[in-house]
Amino acid sequence: MRPNHDEAPVLDALSRYHEADELGFSPPGHKQARGADPRARAVLGDAVYLGDVLADGGLDDRLLRGRVLERAEKLMADAVHAEHTFFSTCGSSLSVKAAMLTVTCPGHSLLVGRDAHKSVVAGLILSGVRPVWVEPEWDADRNLAHPPSAAAYDKAFTEYPDADGALVTSPTPYGSAADLRGIAEVCHRRGKPLIVDEAWGAHLPFHDALPSWAMDAGADVCVTSIHKMGSGLEQGSVFHLQGDLLDPAELAARADLLGTTSPNVLLYAGIDAWRRQMVQHGHELMDRALDLASRTRAAIEEIDGFHVNDAADFCSPGRAAEFDPLPVVIDIDALDTTGYRAADWLREHHHIDMHLFDHRRVSAQLTHADDDRTTVRLLTALRELAAHAEEVRDAPRVDVPAPADLRMEQVRLPRDAYFGTHTDVPLDEAEGRIAGEMITPYPPGIPAVLPGERLTEPVLRYLRTGVGAGMNLPDAADKQLSTIRVVAEH
Repeated sequence: MRPNHDEAPVLDALSRYHEADELGFSPPGHKQARGADPRARAVLGDAVYLGDVLADGGLDDRLLRGRVLERAEKLMADAVHAEHTFFSTCGSSLSVKAAMLTVTCPGHSLLVGRDAHKSVVAGLILSGVRPVWVEPEWDADRNLAHPPSAAAYDKAFTEYPDADGALVTSPTPYGSAADLRGIAEVCHRRGKPLIVDEAWGAHLPFHDALPSWAMDAGADVCVTSIHKMGSGLEQGSVFHLQGDLLDPAELAARADLLGTTSPNVLLYAGIDAWRRQMVQHGHELMDRALDLASRTRAAIEEIDGFHVNDAADFCSPGRAAEFDPLPVVIDIDALDTTGYRAADWLREHHHIDMHLFDHRRVSAQLTHADDDRTTVRLLTALRELAAHAEEVRDAPRVDVPAPADLRMEQVRLPRDAYFGTHTDVPLDEAEGRIAGEMITPYPPGIPAVLPGERLTEPVLRYLRTGVGAGMNLPDAADKQLSTIRVVAEH
């Protein structure tokens, strides 16, 4: 029997819950908004509270005999060409850890692209897995990393044949994508599974003008954030599985080990609704979004001092394999300022919040939700920024090292260094010491320093000048980086 994608099992169950006038003597304690602070209800609206019910003993019965979540997950798997799908209400940060712990285990090795998100590093810290770092494709002219090549993974497996599998991030927050088919072939030739952190790729299965979707490219597991490029709620994530290299029950068990026992049904509903929306209207929605992105990119390119990065900039031998045009990445180096300063100006003067910003770029993430009204407002703000460029030209500069100088030696396992005895030392005394913490410029959330790396002067200088220019380091013990946490010397 063909799946019925007109159904939305979670939303339908919520509707039945309210029609039946279910009365819960159970959590959540606000009891369908009745106990919520009226001031909160005035801001949030009662719909938030009305959708907040128990998953079992509320949305479904205590033994889950209605199979509400199971049916929603099966529909999602069918929609994206996977064999199994699992919903998560703890974001892709949890989902990618569950995938890693299914592929490998403490004391074993995993090939990991060094441009991985901090959640991957957190998985290494929690698990005790030994990372074999695979170098990204570096664009030294633009100081930008693209996903590692299939050849880089092939070389890493040749050097570390006992590695249990590989993990690649694709697409990146900048929209550049890996050769997933090539990397999957490298892994499967050795009987090893491939995990794709596809957090920025929820939209990819629904239009053939977008980069390759991991399940179509042969990945074994892929992790996707429905809230990033989809229309789910924040923290709504799914992970998909196919093939016979991994046990679906094992993957579910690892997710259960890490996940919450109180999942938010609102997040399930957002994921479920997104699936139905995209199966029914996804190609049309992506057509419109891609057309809008094309017109918006062309308009920004005409603004003095702006260059919109496109496939010609990002895709070539030694760079990315594919390109997603929906993250509109704007190089503002010609304005003689930083992305940090420009983003602050846009928020202060036009109430525009950019998706990503670094030492020379800002990015405006477009999705199927955008239209001419939103992009006209964006274009107005960007033109105003260019017209007032002198107001942002005094921005402190970031000293970005050459690619070779960004990489530091991993001398201890991330877990051992993170959980070891630490001391805080002044930044100018930290060269040569072993990092005891993760330090991550955010966004995009790719750590510059990992626990267990031996600190070098170029990286310390990059971080010091970055903080001075407005870089955000949310996971550093000292956010201003006057000191840095290192492994204590005995």
